[in-house]
Amino acid sequence: MSEHKLLDGRVALVTGASRGIGYAAAKALAAQGAHIIATARTQGGLEELDDAITSAGGSCTLVPMDITSPDGIEKLAEAITARWGKLDILVCNAGALGVLQPAHQITAKTWNEVLAVNVIAPARFIKAFEGLLRASDAGRAIFTTSAAAQTRRAYWASYSASKAALDALVQSWAKELDETSVRVNLLDPGRTRTAMRAKAAPGEDPMTLPHPDDIVGAFVELARAEETRHGVIVEAQA
Repeated sequence: MSEHKLLDGRVALVTGASRGIGYAAAKALAAQGAHIIATARTQGGLEELDDAITSAGGSCTLVPMDITSPDGIEKLAEAITARWGKLDILVCNAGALGVLQPAHQITAKTWNEVLAVNVIAPARFIKAFEGLLRASDAGRAIFTTSAAAQTRRAYWASYSASKAALDALVQSWAKELDETSVRVNLLDPGRTRTAMRAKAAPGEDPMTLPHPDDIVGAFVELARAEETRHGVIVEAQA
């Protein structure tokens, strides 16, 4: 008899899945039985993910896309509706760091790029996928946030502002779903060994930080049908 897994039969969409935390989260969810719909701009990274998941006995659907494209998110929702009629797990993980610089030097181009990925895209996912999450018996939505939303350090204005806006967006939406079976939370992975972290802290020794594989168990916990937390910020390294 096959071993029962925590997410057997669940369908999970993971954004930013071609590397880093998204890649590790997709693998972890797949290892617990979820079918993964993986999105990212990088085709090669998605193919590596597919190899990793399928070689471990899991299943994966790859969707190369830019989440800032005019209608990509909405078309993806239509495709998932046609194939599955529901979505059990939504992991909005894709993020943009922008440029660490004084607030008065941040260009409109940087603001538009950071807000498009970190705020507007999640808002569009909410609009496009709420119905699919409600169609699940236990829809779960997880958004990757950052302590930068609260610490608001010098030179981090664009990233910090975008993550603070994300927190407000998600927690407001969560309140709208209080009386449903959908559970929505934010996950702060903490300092983790990723390319984005290396860009943000070039002088830091990455080997002193946990690998993404070490922190993604928190995604699995929040994705479970039995999870009751709702509208909160969870620290993966707490």
